[in-house]
Amino acid sequence: MRKLLLLCVAFHVSAICLAQVKVQYLQTENAVNPICIDAANPRFSWQLDAGDKRGVMQTAYELKVSSAKGKHEAWKTGKVSSDQSMYIIYKGEPLASGQKYIWQVRVWDNAGKASAWSEPASFGVGMLNAADWKAKWITPGFVEDSVNRPSPLFRKGFSLNKKVASAMVYITSHGLYEAQINGKRVGDAFLTPGWTTYNKRLQYQAYDVTNLLQTGANAVGATLGSGWYRGHIGFSNQKNYYGKDIALLLQLEVTYTDGSTESIASDDTWKSSTGPVRFAEIYAGATIDNRMQVKNWSTAAFDDKSWSGVTVKDYTKNTLVATVNEPVRKHETFKPVKIFKTPKGEEVIDFGQNLVGWVQMKVSGNAGDTIRLSHAEILDKPGNFYTDNLRAARAQDIYVLKGGGEETFEPQFTWQGFRYIKVEGYKKDLNAAAFTAIALYSDMKPTGTFTSSNDMINKLQHNIQWGQKGNFLDVPTDCPQRDERLGWTGDAQVFSRTATYNMNVHNFFTKWLKDVAADQYTSGSVPFVIPDVLGNDKNEQGGSTGWSDVSVIVPWNMYLAYGDKQILENQYSSMKAWVKYMQDKSKNDLWNTGFHFGDWLFYSVNDDTDGTSAITSKFLIAQCFWAHSTQLMIDAARVLGKKDDEAVYTASLASIKKAFVNEYVTPNGLISSDTQTAYVLALEFDMLPENLRQQASDRLANNIRRYGNHLTTGFLGTPYLCHVLSRFNHADVAYRLLLQDTYPSWLYPVKMGATTIWERWDGIRPDGSLETPTMNSYNHYAYGAIGDWMYRVVAGIDTKEEGPGYKQIIIKPTPGGNMTNIEADYNTNYGKVSSHWKIDGGNLLMHVEIPANTTATVYIPAANAAGITEKGVALSSAPGVTMANESTTGYVAVNVGSGVYDFSTAKP
Repeated sequence: MRKLLLLCVAFHVSAICLAQVKVQYLQTENAVNPICIDAANPRFSWQLDAGDKRGVMQTAYELKVSSAKGKHEAWKTGKVSSDQSMYIIYKGEPLASGQKYIWQVRVWDNAGKASAWSEPASFGVGMLNAADWKAKWITPGFVEDSVNRPSPLFRKGFSLNKKVASAMVYITSHGLYEAQINGKRVGDAFLTPGWTTYNKRLQYQAYDVTNLLQTGANAVGATLGSGWYRGHIGFSNQKNYYGKDIALLLQLEVTYTDGSTESIASDDTWKSSTGPVRFAEIYAGATIDNRMQVKNWSTAAFDDKSWSGVTVKDYTKNTLVATVNEPVRKHETFKPVKIFKTPKGEEVIDFGQNLVGWVQMKVSGNAGDTIRLSHAEILDKPGNFYTDNLRAARAQDIYVLKGGGEETFEPQFTWQGFRYIKVEGYKKDLNAAAFTAIALYSDMKPTGTFTSSNDMINKLQHNIQWGQKGNFLDVPTDCPQRDERLGWTGDAQVFSRTATYNMNVHNFFTKWLKDVAADQYTSGSVPFVIPDVLGNDKNEQGGSTGWSDVSVIVPWNMYLAYGDKQILENQYSSMKAWVKYMQDKSKNDLWNTGFHFGDWLFYSVNDDTDGTSAITSKFLIAQCFWAHSTQLMIDAARVLGKKDDEAVYTASLASIKKAFVNEYVTPNGLISSDTQTAYVLALEFDMLPENLRQQASDRLANNIRRYGNHLTTGFLGTPYLCHVLSRFNHADVAYRLLLQDTYPSWLYPVKMGATTIWERWDGIRPDGSLETPTMNSYNHYAYGAIGDWMYRVVAGIDTKEEGPGYKQIIIKPTPGGNMTNIEADYNTNYGKVSSHWKIDGGNLLMHVEIPANTTATVYIPAANAAGITEKGVALSSAPGVTMANESTTGYVAVNVGSGVYDFSTAKP
């Protein structure tokens, strides 16, 4: 009997434990166990795992931070009554540079139950002050080849006479670097230290190298490349934008088991030479001569007596900042899908996917044998290797063999955008096993998946994702293949919300926005590209509507997606400066001056004789975006509690909209530019009086029909097109556009074999001919902004502005088109949100998943609640489901908490 009683007690305790909420996915500054941050007051976040239990909320938390060894408590909050699980600001004792900290958290749920303490999480503190740097900047001690600029090697031998407990190395450079310790690569990041506004913000990286060190003799080394810092970048053969030098700053901090420490830092005792990287430029590619290999150069056994010394330079350390965003790493690999000869006799390999990165090649041959790998995105109409659209970018890697066995080559300090490579100098038959294409992009965590019953739409989603992968390479570039690869602001702002659904771009954009502010001109104008390598304060290359608005739109989009108010706080002065610039350039509340790109790459017709080209007034567009950015300033000011600013911008917005109507709209509601983009922007940004909005949307729908159910929008109109149509009861027209597969449309490139998003709607024309090579990228993500509508409207996953970051969720799907099944899953900061819908005979089935510590309003497409069930139970009786106090035509709205819900209703 006693045994039975004990068993029952054990079972009861086990059941209680199982019912408890679990705390998981702890993050410090939006990263899991970061080893180097330089925030004096970092922020902590976590998720709750409540299984499928419904309605679970956090009501309190307790958090504690201690030194890595756990002997010293730096901060303990005590029990705090709050449902906040994101961005808890550290308020403990001052953190120390170079130290590691451990933290844990536990929570109480709305049933009054406390969770167990979480598993420990950690964070390392970097260099909080410039004085923490003992290392000195060093440059090569030899006279560099000023033409080819072979990559310099730096090395230092040293001894460690005690047992090592831990070791961290901190590295940055003028140019790019790759480091080694005892012959092994340090870390798995590439193109470090990344691209920032170097003269104001230079990132450094930290690596845990404990396992690379040994008691006794050791060596550390680094190879440098010109990169963005002094290589060719921008237009007109521009180089040395940030400086002519190439330099290294490296500091190795060793802690011994007895608690003592030692530093090995770059200084005048280091040595320098060159090695096999004889040339490396971003646009041109790399030349690697294996005959110039220096065997074991980064090991302790190497004799560097013949090497040159180094020159110590007094370059500033005041601009050094810890890395915020994820580094560039290797990702997917691709083997050849086809090896063939073109009509011209070129030997070409097709990897089946337009990607960004490089090709690894294995080959054997004689010393001096030279192999050239050229890169291209497409073949021309006859089927030949096509590189005209690369413009001045050579995009070619050259490898020289040393002989004596199989050699493995891959480039350094460059990358290419390609699907095809042309191989020259390979003296054997091309073998698929010898070639591997490697994708390279910032290591952002995937967040969203979107699949449908339509295979073409699934391919479109694939292309959107690969456009993002290829162009989110430390900065959001416009394209990855030609002599450009710049952080174009217009492209970034139109795609930014879509980007959040595909990947976690929180830190990626946080880092880049700091450079937006750093490079902003004193006038308030924002450059066309960030980092800015096209202009300066004396020669502003900026101020274009829809491009410079990146300074306002992207911070707001990041706030919506991640609920991070600090982004708005950090960017607020930059946001204000841009809006003031527009105000300063206006007269009588009209902004109708200056240079603007307009609705870039809109639909146009050569030899247009009847006005078919969809030309929208640039100044009309400017007025709309001025209003939009002003509205976002109102919203940001409200979030930040800046009531005076909110009042000023509210009054300004009314004047801007009034001037728009007076200048561009007839009394009957005809907009002077009778184009899709004009109506889309006027409706999306609420430029029209309410009594003119529905007729304007009808004009838009009729315009689309006049073009045979085709879009005519460019970069600025396209992102909002389907949003406006579905908002104003033309979702059927939006679906026709989405499913259109003839030019111009989203599915036309898919039908033509695209594996990424094109820059132009007709990059390859229906007859197989190609658009002008001067500007015709086949990996250009801007038009992929339709992904935002697919997630937010088709699947219906969105966040309420009053509960940003998906603290308060909206699930509002829009069935339509020929779709019978949509499945969208999105990993928010709180956990996974799912919205699946399926047409099953005469029924619409909805599967919804809501994470713990959030709430959601679910909109079920139905005329009324009478026929709706949840897991077979009438809606009025479903546990955890309450009717929402709102009325939305065509939907029944219910409020739910966390959990998994399955709704069924008659097909709308």
